[in-house]
Amino acid sequence: MTNRLVSLGDSFTEGVGDADPTAPNGVRGWADRVAEVLAAREPDFRYANLAIRGKLLPQVLAEQVEPAVAMEPDLVTLYAGGNDLMRPKADIDALTDSYELAVSRLRGTGARVVLFTGVDGVEDALFRQMRGRVAIYNEHVRGIAARHSALLVDMWSMRQLRDRRMWAPDRLHLNGKGHLEIAIAVLDVLGVPHELTPAQLGPRPPFSARERRAANLQWGREHAWPWVRRRLRGESSGDAMSPKRPKLEPFGPASGAVRH
Repeated sequence: MTNRLVSLGDSFTEGVGDADPTAPNGVRGWADRVAEVLAAREPDFRYANLAIRGKLLPQVLAEQVEPAVAMEPDLVTLYAGGNDLMRPKADIDALTDSYELAVSRLRGTGARVVLFTGVDGVEDALFRQMRGRVAIYNEHVRGIAARHSALLVDMWSMRQLRDRRMWAPDRLHLNGKGHLEIAIAVLDVLGVPHELTPAQLGPRPPFSARERRAANLQWGREHAWPWVRRRLRGESSGDAMSPKRPKLEPFGPASGAVRH
């Protein structure tokens, strides 16, 4: 039984890429989908989502862990580190040492904890360059999960996430189809029955070299360059953002209906 879910992290958990103007912060995401399923099963279910886009792992741990503990959750999801791995000089060992302390703190409350490995970006020219750092980070996360009896969603092995049709135009965040895949994976790891079904995308459409170049140029203008400018200015996309669901509150339609 899960009555009190608190989700921690960055844009991945906030739901960025899965636009929904009716949702707080204008995004839905996998955590909201999981909460919808759990709320339909448990009448006393409560949910909070403290994740904020752009946060680095030390910020997530410093700003979100103790507020989560104060809510006395029985289930916590935690993913952080993706933004750190995009920095070539990130000290992965130090980052994951602090990550493990946070997991120990959360598990010490008696809550179940769900962790995530990073996605394998082998088919993307930009993220292929990060593949080694992500693989090292993932091995640390697997060890942390094993040592603290945490549950693990292994996104690295989810080959369907290599399909660009699962990703938003910025290539950094999953779109609605991708967030649905994560929701299914989380519910499966929890052993919770559900009726969510993956999107049926069919074969990938072929693209010529010219089409790929044009798409890459458009992505550079609309997404990569603005990201670089924020980095140069020391800004983050989440600087003016607040958690989408800062309090542990009831969630989902009263009817218990679940949107896909």
